[in-house]
Amino acid sequence: MNSTEMKSRTKEFAKKIIELCRALPNNREGRLIGNQVFKSGTSVAANYRAACRGRSKAEFVSKLGIVLEEGDETLFWLELINEMEICDENLVPSLMQECDEIVL
Repeated sequence: MNSTEMKSRTKEFAKKIIELCRALPNNREGRLIGNQVFKSGTSVAANYRAACRGRSKAEFVSKLGIVLEEGDETLFWLELINEMEICDENLVPSLMQECDEIVL
């Protein structure tokens, strides 16, 4: 997969994260966990784009490390949403799979 395809894939992932956040319940847990998964999930795409604009190989590798950290954090929040049955169980598994593939 080239960088253009990966930019598109991570952007689509960010959009799906936003859709998930819109579907979370409007209660304390939904808002708090939603804020966390929103931040980490959308930052995967933003940081990947930043990595592609790195001025050196070291900067690229550093930014890519952030992508991996944010992806792993997103996967944690998705697992928590799924295990605690915070929203429709059909929304999360495909996001978990996509997140897992992105960070591999």
